[in-house]
Amino acid sequence: MVASGTLSMASLGLLEIFLAVAALAIFCCTLANKKKRLPTNWPLVGMLPDSIRNLHRPYERIAEVMQLSGGSFIYKSLWFFSPNILNTVDPANIHYIMSSNFSNFPKGSMFSRIFDVLGDGIFNADSHEWKSQRKLAHSLINHQQFQRFLVKSSWNKVERGLVPVLEHVAEQGSVVDLQDVFQRFTFDITSVLVTGFDPGCLSVEFPRVEFSEAMDDAEEAIFYRHIWPESFLKLQRWLGFGREQKLKEARRTLDRMVAEYISRKREELSKKTITVEDEDGVDLLTSYMSHPEILGLKTDDKFLRDTIVNFFLAGRDTTSSALTWFFWLVSQNPEVESRIREELKAFIPAEERENRRLFSTQELSNLVYLHGALCETLRLYPPVPFQHKEPLESDVLPTGHPVGPNMMVLFSVYVMGRTASIWGPDCLEFKPERWISESGKIRHEPSYKFLAFNAGPRTCLGKGVAFTQMKAVAAAIIHNYQVRVVEGHPVTPSSSIILHMKHGLKARLSRKWV
Repeated sequence: MVASGTLSMASLGLLEIFLAVAALAIFCCTLANKKKRLPTNWPLVGMLPDSIRNLHRPYERIAEVMQLSGGSFIYKSLWFFSPNILNTVDPANIHYIMSSNFSNFPKGSMFSRIFDVLGDGIFNADSHEWKSQRKLAHSLINHQQFQRFLVKSSWNKVERGLVPVLEHVAEQGSVVDLQDVFQRFTFDITSVLVTGFDPGCLSVEFPRVEFSEAMDDAEEAIFYRHIWPESFLKLQRWLGFGREQKLKEARRTLDRMVAEYISRKREELSKKTITVEDEDGVDLLTSYMSHPEILGLKTDDKFLRDTIVNFFLAGRDTTSSALTWFFWLVSQNPEVESRIREELKAFIPAEERENRRLFSTQELSNLVYLHGALCETLRLYPPVPFQHKEPLESDVLPTGHPVGPNMMVLFSVYVMGRTASIWGPDCLEFKPERWISESGKIRHEPSYKFLAFNAGPRTCLGKGVAFTQMKAVAAAIIHNYQVRVVEGHPVTPSSSIILHMKHGLKARLSRKWV
């Protein structure tokens, strides 16, 4: 609709017709909302009105549609303008797309446009570029120097950052937003691991975190890009309003702050105050910048910018989301909390069991029930609630659904965790026991069934990092404090590409040990 910086009269007329049809359809959807039914394919506007009507509850609506359709459903977009979307939660389709026919299902050009704030980083990259980036990131993350740095940094942030804040909150008896606390924790530790700099956002002053605010705005705008037609988004960009304008401002903030990180690191390296041979380990940015070109990748400022933003998205948001939902679920299931607490005590010498303490990485690695409780949280509330792919060539999925170029295939990880055919009739129950085998070990579930860490060649590189951090925080809080969610506090997922809690997680903490 936007051409050469102006809107034509014909475009305005078409927009008026579109809005009129959409308004009528939304009104009809509202009247019929009491009865659960599949979305209606309206003239011109397709199924967009149903999406608009359910913007306040997108994931619940997707779950309803998947249940009514039997697990796969074709969403009809705007006629002639937008690609149709095949929604599926069938594990056979997931396995086919993510593993056995992986080469035919890249992220695609639509993904890159929607997630353009991530640049050419590992999340957007495809083909040879993605393989090179993944190989490099894998080697750096699994290197013993980075692993040493991870263990030391995580311990320090729990001891010197998280615990003082929790102590302050417990002493004051005040209400705290645990989601905010966890986001501050993961932002600080991600910054340390990725750039080597600690912004100190996790403190009793609760300072403003400009970077995090920009990330939140970007994630919300990206979510709505999955809903609204491109013509409407272009209008927002042209007129400079709405979420597209917020995304533009967020990107400007991210670019500025990442440039500062790169500049500071370059100065640090020029003064040789840090080297890749540091015995305590080094951050990822130091490793990247120490190799101007590696594995065919030119690690210039553009590459570094995109890599840092991608790592911050992966490190800050996913872990904090999982921790937030974990503590809410535990608060609703006191018997689970008791079992975790008893498991923690079993690894503590008898004379120390009634004392305040933190847990070493080795102790954390042996906590099977806690691990199961975290997996169960990720099953029910996956931090990344949906994914999508774009077929290169026409194909037929195992369920018999044809797909092709210029079509999006979307699968809801959130809905998969709530599907009885995948997890059994008790799929809505929070049961850490489902992750523990008869021999007392963690039960392995295929990744195309449990998709919290992706599947196939794109399986998450930071899975081990995430579990290390989640266990350290969970153990520290459950052993040392009593968490009580404020009675009547509303808990619902936000409309974002990350499954945050819309209203945070308001709670009070009290010390277990004096």
